[in-house]
This record gives sequence, structure tokens and C-alpha cells, in this order.
Amino acid sequence: MRRTRVKICCIGSLDEARLAVDHGADALGLVGPMPSGPGVIDHATVRAVIEWAPPPVVSFLLSKETEPAAIIEHVQRAGAQTVQLVDATTPETCAAVRAALPGLRVVQVLHVQGPEVLEEAHRMAPWVHALLLDSGNPRAAVPTFGGTGKIHDWTLSRRVVEAVAVPVFLAGGLRPSNIGSAIRAVRPFGVDICSGLRPDGHLDAVRLRAFVAAVREADEVA
Repeated sequence: MRRTRVKICCIGSLDEARLAVDHGADALGLVGPMPSGPGVIDHATVRAVIEWAPPPVVSFLLSKETEPAAIIEHVQRAGAQTVQLVDATTPETCAAVRAALPGLRVVQVLHVQGPEVLEEAHRMAPWVHALLLDSGNPRAAVPTFGGTGKIHDWTLSRRVVEAVAVPVFLAGGLRPSNIGSAIRAVRPFGVDICSGLRPDGHLDAVRLRAFVAAVREADEVA
């Protein structure tokens, strides 16, 4: 039976990290400085969650940095072992970061705005450990890099999954009521959720439980 990984993003505190892990999260998303969107926390909280997270739970540091030196500094300051690059980068940037930090795992976010995402996936996949498909708009007047609550075109996401050899996470507008359909449509390696579990800005235990249960139910019939 397939097992879709569950990443709970926008973790705001150690208490939220514990809640997510207790309900079956495989990964935690920790948001660094961003121009917009939910979940930004300070470096001390990021580091505290990373140091606490029990194996095999993986902590993802979300970074908007695009230059190698800035990415490396952000990762080292947080003590991260996985970095999620939310803005567009280049193969050269990812190669430089991996050369400087050999133990680091790099996840590149691709914001699905049209068929051009397929070309971008082919270009970046050989240089990273995973891709994450989201619904932001980095080129907007106020850039958005995630946490939008918007669904993108899942048929494009499925084409990316089928086209690349690295794991692909699906994000963007996911919630307990549609996650089964999303998994069946895209068949991602993992799913990533933030605003869909936060009706008042805080991680909701009832929605979290329902989301994880819906993921596991979808896995049983996939």
C-alpha cells in the first residue's frame, strides 16, 4: 500500500509541532522571513523545533533566499538539515549550496501557474532532492510564496509527478474535504498543508485529525 507523506506547514510553536507529530505528521514546515503569507516565526523558534523534532520527522526550513551565500547563512543559523526554497532559483545555485553543505537536503518549490512548470521541473529536478508544487505568485506586486489557500491545476501537477525522478510534494488549497481527490488526481509523494488547518490562524486539532485520516483513507484505495 502506498503511504503519502504528510507535511504540516506554518508550525508556529513547539506546542504546534508536538500536536502535528502526535497526529501523524511526517514533516514540519518552519517559515522564515517572507514578504507576505502566514506562519513566519523567529529564528529561535525555528531552531527550537528543529532540535526537538524526533526522528524520523523531518523539519523543513522555508527560505525565500535565492543567492547561495544567503541560503547557506539562513540554513546554518537555523541548524536545518532540509531547506525548502520558495522562490525560483537556478541549478547553479542549488549545486553551490549542496557543495557547501553536503548533508543538506534541498527542496525546490515550483508555483504552478501554467504549462511552463513542466519545463521548470525538468530543469530543476536533477539538482534537488524533491520538488514541491504550490499556488503562490512570486512575481506579484506583493509576492506570495505559499499559504494562499488556492488550488492550482492538478492535471499539471500530475504531469510533473510523471515527468521527474525525484519525489514531489503537493500543496495549495488542500483541506480535509479535498485531500482524497488530490491524492487520486496527482499521486504525489507527499502533501503539504498550512491554511487549510488554521481557521483562526492556529493549528486546529479536529481538522488536523480529519486531514491525516483522509490521507490514510485515500492511500488504502489508491
